[in-house]
Amino acid sequence: MAEVVLKDLVKTYAGNDSRATDEVSLTVADGEFMVLLGPSGCGKTTLLRMVAGLELPDSGQIVIGDRDVTYLEPRRRNLSMVFQSYAVFPNKSVADNIGFGLQVRKLPADEIRRKVEWAADLLQLTPYLDRYPAKLSGGQRQRVAVARAIVMDADVLLMDEPLSNLDALLRLSFRAELKKLVGELGTTTLYVTHDQVEALSLGDRVAVMRDGAIVQCDAPTSVYDDPADTFVGGFLGSPPMNFLTGTVQRAESGRLTVDFGGQSVPLPQALSSYEGKSLTLGVRPEAVAVEGTADGEATLRGSLQVLEPLGSAVLLTTEVCGQPVKVQAPATFRAETATELRLRLPSAQCRWYDPDTGLLLEAR
Repeated sequence: MAEVVLKDLVKTYAGNDSRATDEVSLTVADGEFMVLLGPSGCGKTTLLRMVAGLELPDSGQIVIGDRDVTYLEPRRRNLSMVFQSYAVFPNKSVADNIGFGLQVRKLPADEIRRKVEWAADLLQLTPYLDRYPAKLSGGQRQRVAVARAIVMDADVLLMDEPLSNLDALLRLSFRAELKKLVGELGTTTLYVTHDQVEALSLGDRVAVMRDGAIVQCDAPTSVYDDPADTFVGGFLGSPPMNFLTGTVQRAESGRLTVDFGGQSVPLPQALSSYEGKSLTLGVRPEAVAVEGTADGEATLRGSLQVLEPLGSAVLLTTEVCGQPVKVQAPATFRAETATELRLRLPSAQCRWYDPDTGLLLEAR
């Protein structure tokens, strides 16, 4: 195990005006499970491949443990990697696939056998050691790829969207197995995904990337509850965070409010410098309650446009002053389209953003 430090990594591909990674800096603690999350093309896989040595940066530094490995060839970095496409050898048995890297290192046969049996037991592959990949399910092949990686006793484990080729049920079960496995191994892990559920459920921390840069890196709950900007809030969540933009006004009582075009909600006094300016309110769909009021909480009127039963909940699409607001209501909720609803926004769940920069403001 080892700490991984990335310093100002820049990577540009020929013929591309924008940078694949733009001065990315990140520290992954020894034994930490770090998830790189973002949409396609944001640079997360490029970053992972530079750590692996499969891509070389234009500038910057990669340090693993106490070694600068920036331009070191992959085999000398003591890493192991699980690829998106399994990458198992079809002409080798499960046992030979798992032990392939150990054979390349020319370890003694009895040590290879012991490590292979250990990994197979850990990943529930013992009954399949003599089988070939063609006779395995997708989930079993992915286990083989993971087993081949963990037997190498590498300082760092790299995973590039390893669950993306599995169906929904397999992905759910294997995700739980993977979290348990990595927790037992305690190996420093970098995990790339565009799946927010994987990121939030697996990572000790989540680094959200956009256009080659890390826009927020924090614990999963912090990234979800306090998105650093409107991009993170709009990317995380299903459905994502609601955003309403209005103008800050001061009521006759002296209290600050944000007007959304005939309806308003109170604003923290700490944001008084925005009086007369625009602000964006962010609130999660599950935080919005239908009907009812409470002291210190904002209430808006919304017209129901669409009602979507989801089994465990009902997703409502409402319109508030011409702006859409999603609400996750209890499964028993029923109403007719065009019904006017009162939407309660708990002040503790409201986040305020600068509409020009999209950045989260400190006060809530």
